[in-house]
Amino acid sequence: MRIFAERLKELRNEQNISILQLGKLLGVSDATICRWENGNADIKSDNLIAVAKYFNVTTDYLLGLEN
Repeated sequence: MRIFAERLKELRNEQNISILQLGKLLGVSDATICRWENGNADIKSDNLIAVAKYFNVTTDYLLGLEN
């Protein structure tokens, strides 16, 4: 999940969205976003899909299966 953590943080920073804002948009706590970005928690599939849709990327990209 290291690649996911890196890509999530990169996408969030590129769009200049705070952890708190992203959490509200996805319906999760800011602590959850922080744990994902630090690699301290695995993301559930429904949240993975929501992140991919929000950032307009594929789940494969988020998981490091494609560039």
